[in-house]
This record gives sequence, C-alpha cells and structure tokens, in this order.
Amino acid sequence: FGDLINTYSKVHLFGLMAEDQYMSAGAKESVFELDGVTAASVICYDIRFPEWVRTQMAQGVKVLFVVAQWPEPRVQQWEILLKARAVENQAFVVAVNRVGAGPEDVFSGHSMVIDPLGNVVLQAKEHEEGIFTADINLEEVDRVRGQIPVFEDRRTDLYH
Repeated sequence: FGDLINTYSKVHLFGLMAEDQYMSAGAKESVFELDGVTAASVICYDIRFPEWVRTQMAQGVKVLFVVAQWPEPRVQQWEILLKARAVENQAFVVAVNRVGAGPEDVFSGHSMVIDPLGNVVLQAKEHEEGIFTADINLEEVDRVRGQIPVFEDRRTDLYH
C-alpha cells in the first residue's frame, strides 16, 4: 500500500487524561519529505506548545499535519490553536480529529485544512466522518513568507 516515510511519538503527554501512565513521551521532532514537500507532524496536545511546533517549522516546513483526539467541549480551542499555528508559521495546517465517543468524552471531529493566512480551506462538519480532499497551492507559503519574514526576523538569541 505504500512506504513508511515517517514515524513520530507524541512529545507532550496530556496529564488530565493520564497519558503519562500508559505512554512514554517522544523525544524527537517529526520533519520529513512528502512527495518533495517538507512537512512535519504533531499529535493532539502538542499543538498547545507553539515553541515545539516552531522548532520544526523553522526547518522550511510548508505543511503541518496534526492528528488528534480533541474533545467536543474544547473544539473551539482546537480551531483557534490550529489557525494560530498556521498564521504564526505561515504554512498550511492539515488537521484530523476523532469522531465518536469514549468512556468519558465525546469527540466531534471538525477536521480542517487551514492556509498560511489562517483561512479555513476545508472543514468537516460536526460529527462528520469521511475522507475529505482539498486543493492547496504550496506557492502560497512562499508568497506569504515573502511578505512578512517572521522566520528571518526571529531573535533566537533572546529565546530560552
């Protein structure tokens, strides 16, 4: 069915769901080439750590993939954080979220594709399962990065 091109272990474990009792945190980033495009991936809670995402995005990443099991009560935060990661990194964000229910939580989907300016290109409806497609123009990443050079203007000498 294809070749494995990348693996990633979630770096930030979510203590409120006791993930640390069942999983070990990853310790490496996830930058890879997908059909000639530099991409990266993170898992769920990782999107709450912009410094972790930026560490990867600063390597020329144009598309960030996010897989998640984000609960329905916080779906608005999911959308805000994804848009913020797209805007601050001037990249496309392709995010898929679980649909269904667990013993204590409901997961309502809201999978999304967001462009480098934070515009929603595609959004699955609430509780909608399926395979979705969206056309993206990767030249838009270069255009946006050329207008506001956030990667060049970073002051890494001040960041801890």
